Amino acid sequence: MKKFTKGILLQEEDEMKNAIALCQKIQLKAKDISAPPSSLSGGNQQKVVFAKLLSCDLKVLILDEPTKGIDVGAKYSIYEIMNELAANGYAIIMVSSEMPEVLGMADRIVVMKSGRVTGQFESGGTTQEMILEASLKNKDGKEE
Repeated sequence: MKKFTKGILLQEEDEMKNAIALCQKIQLKAKDISAPPSSLSGGNQQKVVFAKLLSCDLKVLILDEPTKGIDVGAKYSIYEIMNELAANGYAIIMVSSEMPEVLGMADRIVVMKSGRVTGQFESGGTTQEMILEASLKNKDGKEE
């Protein structure tokens, strides 16, 4: 908000230019930029969340199931945005229950069960079976 104010006055033109640029960057599909997010599809609602994050000066993002419940095309757009953010120096911690998504997006994979780390992998060469095996370990590190 500070970047769109001068004193106590809101610079609406600058705010609108920024909103339009963000909508283009995330490829938002909306009839009207001022439409409430609730009127958008699930995928476009997720994109709005990313736009809000991009408007802040953040360098670490924690994303919990960022593509849950959205169509394949919207997932691809979200993946593109995440890859671009990572390429621009953002650190992204993604929580996902979809193993193909984890294997396709992650540089490093940490498997947790009951609040404990049960496996750590670099993405290259990691398989769904390895992740599943780590997810079945108990607190002593043995398979259940």
